Amino acid sequence: MAREALAGDGETSMQAIARAAGVGQGTIYRHYPTREALLIEVYRTDFDALIAGPTELLRQHAPETALRLWLDRLAVFGRKKHALADVLDAATRAELHDEQYDRIIAAIRAMLDAGAERGTLRPDLDAEELLPLVGFLWQLDTRSDTRIPHLLDIVVDGIKTTQSRGIPRP
Repeated sequence: MAREALAGDGETSMQAIARAAGVGQGTIYRHYPTREALLIEVYRTDFDALIAGPTELLRQHAPETALRLWLDRLAVFGRKKHALADVLDAATRAELHDEQYDRIIAAIRAMLDAGAERGTLRPDLDAEELLPLVGFLWQLDTRSDTRIPHLLDIVVDGIKTTQSRGIPRP
């Protein structure tokens, strides 16, 4: 419920969240002593779902498709991260960033490794190289910028092997 209430307005009050969840405000405060604590919990839950995504996506899709779909999810997550930046203090932001960076790199690495093994993604690309390639996601408004899907397609097309792009090798 908190996620839905916050999705409409990042400034939603604890009282409005409690009302939407059908519980008293005291119940919310017993579990989350501050609004920031609730926001961090929602954020961490969303992050855990993002990180769990590659496993399922790789089961259902070719690695290059799984990666492309996951990058869409990363864009949505990035928008939430920006929305929280105004609410959370710098120390909390740094802590969240530090604990997440390695997990994001591991998720990207799993998809890159699967693609390299299958021969569809370049084997010379490291996850720590791909992440800066999609760094534009944090510069653009992921809610309304219509260029994002095309830009992500360009990135993923650029990391495919020439065989998987249908380009003859010299």
